[in-house]
Amino acid sequence: MSLTNTPNANRLHIALYGRRNSGKSSLINALTGQNTALVSEYAGTTTDPVYKAMELHPIGPVLFIDTAGFDDEGELGRLRVEKTEQAVARTDMALVLLSEGELSLEKQWIEKLKKRNIPVIAVINKIDILKDAQALAARAEKALGQTPVCVSALKGEGITDLREALVRALPEDYERKSITGDLVGDGDLVMLVMPQDIQAPKGRLILPQVQTTRELLDKKCVIISTTADRYELALEQLAHAPKLIITDSQCFKQVYEHKPQESLLTSFSVLFAGYKGDINAFVAGAAAIDKLGPGSRVLIAEACTHAPLSEDIGRVKIPRALRARYGQQMQIDIVAGVDFPKDLSPYDLVIHCGGCMFNRKYVLSRIEAAQAADVPITNYGVALAKLTGILDKISFAGR
Repeated sequence: MSLTNTPNANRLHIALYGRRNSGKSSLINALTGQNTALVSEYAGTTTDPVYKAMELHPIGPVLFIDTAGFDDEGELGRLRVEKTEQAVARTDMALVLLSEGELSLEKQWIEKLKKRNIPVIAVINKIDILKDAQALAARAEKALGQTPVCVSALKGEGITDLREALVRALPEDYERKSITGDLVGDGDLVMLVMPQDIQAPKGRLILPQVQTTRELLDKKCVIISTTADRYELALEQLAHAPKLIITDSQCFKQVYEHKPQESLLTSFSVLFAGYKGDINAFVAGAAAIDKLGPGSRVLIAEACTHAPLSEDIGRVKIPRALRARYGQQMQIDIVAGVDFPKDLSPYDLVIHCGGCMFNRKYVLSRIEAAQAADVPITNYGVALAKLTGILDKISFAGR
């Protein structure tokens, strides 16, 4: 991925839902002005959700999610609908396409999406070939409580109206989140402590480091970067202490012990806990670490899917720290990517990564799932600060 590209996780996720052959794929093509999605006259062409990154004027970088029809049938159809259901957790905004006939399924899905605080726009596509689009629109307004946007993806009719509707329905917190919040501003000196280990191979920086650096540059901060083994030397070279030190969470103890008293301290993972999730929920969840015991069961959830590394934070370092405190018999389960248990009740604590590969809506959906199951949830960086005994000494953005 080029560093000039917006990561998919930072794009507005717009999902299209509807019955088979309702025109979801053709609508994506019309909105983007490109043939990005496969269109067919046969129902059920789209199987698993298809993700397509695009620039959508005037919104900016978006990720369209083209889902399978929620009226699919048979065993294979049931599996497709399950995939469509899973896409809801990632959805920032939804377009629900209406088809001729009764609208009970459409109503169920609109209610389901609204319960998740997802803005929904009802759309009638194919107005150029429908028998009576106006009658369908009138029925939809009565049944669904909203006026649908009528378009013809084939002829381009109504597409401008739909783009305008998308702008009006943008989530309230769209473009509101900042990685570093009010911790630093114009002219502040920021030190980044970035170990170059097996998790950041030669020639690469990990995504949170790249995104944080870019934001600090946009804020006109002065940045000094160092590896953990040169951290103390780097401090000695400075004329005055940094306003903020951002470290890899695994270095919390070392960095804290040699931190200038006047410098604020946080970590990339802690910053992303607030940027991608709910920092207050993660801090509250960390209190559960003190209540764990030898028989406790902990779930560690990674956003990335990768081969296990010898000193992986989630797979090795956090489990090692927990077992050092509570004993080797503690049960620790690890999941990666989109694998996340539907039933969290067996767990005493969930520890989630920074979520740099997920959009915020998806991370929040996992927090909501944990809270619904009455299971505390925290974040890698917050958990390591707690285990190190410095959680009350570090700084949080936007808290």
